[in-house]
Amino acid sequence: MSGELGTTNVFLGIMAVVSAIEGLLIIGMGVAGFIAYRRVMDVVAGLEARQIAPAMARIHAILDDVKGVTSKVREETERVDHAIHHTIDRIDDTADRVRSRVRAKTSRVVGFIRGVRVVLESVMATRQRT
Repeated sequence: MSGELGTTNVFLGIMAVVSAIEGLLIIGMGVAGFIAYRRVMDVVAGLEARQIAPAMARIHAILDDVKGVTSKVREETERVDHAIHHTIDRIDDTADRVRSRVRAKTSRVVGFIRGVRVVLESVMATRQRT
């Protein structure tokens, strides 16, 4: 049995050394991953500073211009809408005035014609009686 314990101890020692090497390898991979992560983040930060920040500044300037144009269009639209409503109101007022003036003038003529007709009817009626 002592021979069997010796080989078991040797195998245990080999397994311990392999486990230690694996542990060091895992720690090394973790450190290498962290270093790679930092380098990638530095590249991303540099890319962001060189490419994305100026593009965002241009985009914000364009959006500000669009906002200004939109507000100006809105103001002009309101002004044109007000002018159209004012013009339509004036046209309605003018049409009402023309209608009332035409009625006033024609009512006199219609009254005169009715009077002439009544006179003619009464003259004709008196001729027929006689």
